[in-house]
Amino acid sequence: MSEVLIGFSGAARRRCWWRTGIVTLVFTGGMVAVGLTAPTSERWWWVGGFGAFGVVADIDMINRIYGRAVLTTTGIELRTFASRRSIPWCEIASVEERLRASRSGLWWDLRIVRVRGRSLTVPGTLTHRMRDAELHHKRVLIQEHWSRAVAS
Repeated sequence: MSEVLIGFSGAARRRCWWRTGIVTLVFTGGMVAVGLTAPTSERWWWVGGFGAFGVVADIDMINRIYGRAVLTTTGIELRTFASRRSIPWCEIASVEERLRASRSGLWWDLRIVRVRGRSLTVPGTLTHRMRDAELHHKRVLIQEHWSRAVAS
């Protein structure tokens, strides 16, 4: 069984980059507006707060865009911008689709439920499309690798 890479397609990455650009523009506009209207004594606190929050939001989005999961014979490797983690197949209890509601809409992703420890989000699986065929395909790939590894 060869390694399989799970992540965003090129089209999905481009869509995410558009969202990241829009969020960056919103925070930049907020920084400029606050910088021009806030009292001088409080101005830099507000500008710094908008800037820091904007940087954190951008890093989170970049982490989501380039996050990947690698399915190997021994387990699943979760690779993100900020971390790498390997989980053996024997430590996985199930793979689930998770629905999250936010102000920007409904989002789905895949979660690995472990035998012990907390559940982990599979990088490269976030989508806003209901009944997304690509998300379903990713889930099937993970479950196939998991069932083959546990059976052998």
